[in-house]
Amino acid sequence: MKYLIAGLGNIGPEYADTRHNIGFMVLDELARLHGAAFGPDRHAWYTEVRVKGRVLHLIKPTTYMNLSGKAVKYWLQTLNIPMENMLVVLDDVALPFGAVRLRPKGGDAGHNGLKHINLMLGSTGYPRLRFGIGDNYFKGQQVNYVLSGFDDDELMELPALVKRSVDMILSYATIGIELTMTQFNK
Repeated sequence: MKYLIAGLGNIGPEYADTRHNIGFMVLDELARLHGAAFGPDRHAWYTEVRVKGRVLHLIKPTTYMNLSGKAVKYWLQTLNIPMENMLVVLDDVALPFGAVRLRPKGGDAGHNGLKHINLMLGSTGYPRLRFGIGDNYFKGQQVNYVLSGFDDDELMELPALVKRSVDMILSYATIGIELTMTQFNK
């Protein structure tokens, strides 16, 4: 069984440790824990890990956030993976920092990466792992907020939250979405 795990973010050192790049951070940790390294490939940085008889194809799109659907569609088609075996990992301002939620499908909630994936796939019927980054910004300042770094208190909690996200991805691929949501969505 194979899965496509797409971590959303923006390429370039100026975006490396920003809230909007949490999808990249989670996949980096998943790859590190399995001794895998990302390399450049078509529309994405790519690697794969094997877990309990499953192959997890990990991508970090190099198309920038607003064009994430281009990479996701290409890899789904190239690897011949059904949409229900794809998981998108992304930041979410609608969730408080520290909340991580797995959902089987849903709207874009104003997230430009999801908007483009929905457009390219013609569907919202795919799982996503939403990593809460909070909404501690003034009206009209959302872009600046998501492209800023985590504060000192958040940085102390971040490693445990990234690890929890990795555990959720591995659970999703091995025991399925329903049991994973029951176990982790609290």
